[in-house]
Amino acid sequence: MQIEIRDYRQEDAADAAAIWNEVVEAGDAFPQTELLDAQSGHAFFAEQSYTGIAYSAETGETVGLYILHPNNIGRCGHICNASYAVKSGLRGKHIGEMLVRHCMEQAKTLGFGILQFNAVVKSNLPALRLYKKLGFVQLGTIPGGFRMPDGGYADIIPHYIVL
Repeated sequence: MQIEIRDYRQEDAADAAAIWNEVVEAGDAFPQTELLDAQSGHAFFAEQSYTGIAYSAETGETVGLYILHPNNIGRCGHICNASYAVKSGLRGKHIGEMLVRHCMEQAKTLGFGILQFNAVVKSNLPALRLYKKLGFVQLGTIPGGFRMPDGGYADIIPHYIVL
């Protein structure tokens, strides 16, 4: 499968929201608890500094996405944050790595100097391996920083990379 990444368009809203919702419903990676529909999804994806859509060049099927936005304002406005979602049946095929690499380049294009992840859940081993491979720096562990679906708390590990 040849994967390409392009700018988000309004007609992507329903497919992008469905993939996003898979991660939200799993409850072990994104902080959000509310699901998106096509309308709320479009509003959410359109308000980001950038939303990238990964799709199959052969079929046009949306297979993943990322959002990119400032992590803070003012004197810390050069630091961005991002989130990534890959369609559940297609994970493990390096689509996530393509999304992160594309995101890093897009962040530089937009003038950001640092990409920071605030809350990588310690049990998200695929993400931890990928971020290590790409050269992200772990900042330590925040004990119990993420509420899991069962009501318990998991540790989070903030990361950053200078772009």
